[in-house]
Amino acid sequence: MAPEEGNQSSVTTFILLGFSEYPHLQAPLFLVFLTTYTVALVGNLGIIVVVRINPKLHTPMYCFLSHLSFLDTCYSSVFTPKLLETLAVEDRMISFKGCMVQFFFGCAFVITEMFMLAVMAYDRFVAVCNPLLYTVAVSPKLCALLVAGTYTWGGLCSPTLTYSLLKLSYCGSNIINHFGCEHPAVLSLSCSDRYFSQMACLLISIFSEACSLLVILASYVFLVATVIKMTSTGGLQKAISTCASHLTAISIFHGVILFLYCVPNSKSSWLLVKVATVLFTVMIPMLNPLIYSLRNKDVKETVRKLINSQSPSHS
Repeated sequence: MAPEEGNQSSVTTFILLGFSEYPHLQAPLFLVFLTTYTVALVGNLGIIVVVRINPKLHTPMYCFLSHLSFLDTCYSSVFTPKLLETLAVEDRMISFKGCMVQFFFGCAFVITEMFMLAVMAYDRFVAVCNPLLYTVAVSPKLCALLVAGTYTWGGLCSPTLTYSLLKLSYCGSNIINHFGCEHPAVLSLSCSDRYFSQMACLLISIFSEACSLLVILASYVFLVATVIKMTSTGGLQKAISTCASHLTAISIFHGVILFLYCVPNSKSSWLLVKVATVLFTVMIPMLNPLIYSLRNKDVKETVRKLINSQSPSHS
């Protein structure tokens, strides 16, 4: 059936297999993912609060960081609760509408974060290469435009990809070999022509990856060139420290996205797909607060003051 013929699905619910093929690991995985999700929520919401209450952090860099934390919180919360449910209960059903809603929001937040990381790379490039002009080059107006642009692109891509899945027919198996409604897993159940949806996903993924990685690579090429010219050991160490964390987050995030969506025939093992998806839906949201904030004096000082203000001796 061609996409334009409309959805004539007989399937109204899906069953998520999750990691059910490993029954002896259900309890340990539940505890690991619950702990990871809790740390991710506390860490990311903590960054948002810290940035908001400390006037010293009302700068473009921390504006972008707080939006990154918001996105991490959102897309982790789209997938992880359902993952925990598949590990905790035998009923792993999700309605067709619920599946499409999960995919819609998950897709929107992931694509938005992809471009937010690119914006942060540009911000680091300006901060290191043109520190004296930083407040002019990354003005509040430009900061707002960059943030709005990332959300707009995510908001445009997600309906397109969701529509491409909605136009398919699902009249065979309703078992999704995944813990969530991830595009290839849902697409594999369709009994109609998948070409439109496959091409839409591939083109949007490649275009988004190419644009975001181009900005990131260009920013770091100029940044590295500037760092090499530094004669001050302290300045060199500061620049490396500032950017190493960002590169770590970028490498993990984009590596997984490239594997899942931009490499044809990379999905030979559904277990590998699930593990890769866990990396960017569960692990990265936990790591980002640690990567971006552990060495930051202003963030640590604000957290210390918050803890001290809540201690009994300061009541």
